[in-house]
Formats: sequence, C-alpha cells, structure tokens
Amino acid sequence: MDNRAEVREFLTSRRAKVDPKDVGLPAGTNRRVEGLRRTEVAVLAGVSVEYYTKLERGAISGASPEVLDAIARALRLDDAERAHLFDLAHAASPVARPPRKRSPKCWTPQPGLQWILDGVTAGPAFVRNGRMDLLAANALGRAFYKDAYDMPGQPPNLARFTFLDRRSHDFYPDWDSFAEITAAILRTEAGRDPHSKELHDLVGELSTRSEDFRRLWGAHDVRHHGSGFKTFHHSEVGEMTLAYEGMDMESEPGLTLTIYCAEPGTDSADRMRLLASWAASEELEARAARDESSVAVDGELPQRRD
Repeated sequence: MDNRAEVREFLTSRRAKVDPKDVGLPAGTNRRVEGLRRTEVAVLAGVSVEYYTKLERGAISGASPEVLDAIARALRLDDAERAHLFDLAHAASPVARPPRKRSPKCWTPQPGLQWILDGVTAGPAFVRNGRMDLLAANALGRAFYKDAYDMPGQPPNLARFTFLDRRSHDFYPDWDSFAEITAAILRTEAGRDPHSKELHDLVGELSTRSEDFRRLWGAHDVRHHGSGFKTFHHSEVGEMTLAYEGMDMESEPGLTLTIYCAEPGTDSADRMRLLASWAASEELEARAARDESSVAVDGELPQRRD
C-alpha cells in the first residue's frame, strides 16, 4: 500500500473529525474545510505550519515520537488511532522491516494450543490474525462460525464472510456495527503490516466486490478490539448475547486468541449449551460418514462383535 497516501488520507480524515469548539477555537462562519485547518493543527501541536503540511502530505519519515505525540493530542486521537499513526511512521522509515507474519496457508497450531482451545467448553474459542483469517478453533468455535467455515476457496475469513456472504446479515443483527468494526480492524492491520501481499489481495477483493466495504475502508477508521459484548443470531439456536475477550499471543506476534462466553443463568447460556449439543451431534455424524467412506475405499465391512 502507498504509505504516503495512507498518511495523507488518515491525517486529513482525523483533522476533519475535530470540532474547533472542542479544542477551544471559534467555529467561525466562513470555514472552507470541515473540522480543523492545517494551521490550527500546527499551532495546537507546537510545530510550524510548513512542517505539519509536509507531514500531512505523507512525508512522515523521521518524525520524532514527541512530534507524533503532539499531533495525536492536537487531533484528539484515541489509543488505536495514535498507535496507527506511529505504525504509519514506522512503515515510512527507510530502516523499517516488514514484521514477520505467517501465511494462513501454512500456519498450523501447535498441539498445546489446540489442546488449550479444546479445553474451553463453555463458549467459542478461536485464533485469528489481523486479516481476520480463522486459523484454529475449538468445536464450539467451528459450530458458532459454521457459515464462515462453509465459504469455498480461501481459509475461513470473518471479513470475507461479513462483506461477501448474505448470511452475515442474519448472523449479525447489528450488521452495520460489525461491518464498521471489521473494516477498522483491517485498516489497523494495514498500518502494522503494510507490505502483506495477503492483506493487499483481501482488501482488493473486498473493495471490488462490496460497495459497503469501499465506503468503510475510505473512512480510515482504526480500532483496538479487546473486550466487550456482542449479540449474534445463530441459525441453529437463535439469538445470543456474549461477552468476549481478545488476547494478543506473545508466542505468535500478530495473532489474537478470542473467547466468547454467555452470562450464566441467561437464555444465551442455555442456547450456547444447545449449540454445544448440536455441534457434538454434527461431529458424530461427520465421523460416521468418514468411517463409512473408509470402509467403502477398503472394500471391507467392519467386523461384527457378538
């Protein structure tokens, strides 16, 4: 991705979001731009107008942490936006190296990680990367995201499911909010790993095929997605409101372990238990089908034991 364009569009979009009154400036009646003027950002950040203009045009390489912090304060950036600004500056550095990320095509969980995921039995547990590929999951995670696992072609991907599969509009009752979060997570990853071919390809595919994604991608919103509550409507068990917690994996930089759980004693908890029962039944049927297939290939019937 073009780093200079990313910097320019991000800073311009953040500047447009700041109401002059929120930073103690008069709104005026003859403003030609939405939000703050460049001169106002420069004054608030304590830098020259010429220098800020240079930065906003994309020449951010070499900007000191102090200057970036000052700009973040002037633009009232939140933690995710501030981190994104620093990521963009790092990517622009001539000595920066793209972070090492593993392709979902070759990454497999260590046995211990899969054991940990399988040990979570009260709710879905899964590992994803910044492109929102589902890389590993427990049985409830696979049952929970069964429609995403159902999509042909690439590894199961929550962004592709959200924007390219109509079933996502039923699965996410507040689809607009989920779509905004998904685009913001991808935009955040683009700042962290701007050289990722897999991410470029995914963004290109979504931009080509989804008008909603193009609009949200152009907003340049970024997001840290750590914990909270979400409501889903699963096709097998109905609506569930779940708490979630996302944790960065120290052993695998760039990957996130997420666990969902329903509040005990609620309808959502009852439906999660029902989903677990459904998932177990599906697994038994799949295992029986595999056994029958194996028998057919071998040309032998299983031995009967009296």
